[in-house]
Amino acid sequence: MKEILRTNDVVLISFVETLLREARIDFIVLDQNMSVLDGSLGVIPRRILVDETKENAARTLFVDAGIGHEIRTA
Repeated sequence: MKEILRTNDVVLISFVETLLREARIDFIVLDQNMSVLDGSLGVIPRRILVDETKENAARTLFVDAGIGHEIRTA
């Protein structure tokens, strides 16, 4: 699995989840429940990971959807 996005923006996460589901790209959202530890402040960003074989397809999908600037580069 390869991290493709990291954000605190729950709207963006929801949008990305929808994009990936519709494109049938498997993904995992990590750190969703970490808000319990940070007092629901949203300090800890959530990470979205995709299979390495689908990383390029996911990147292209994000660029086409206008959120290419959100892609994690490192």
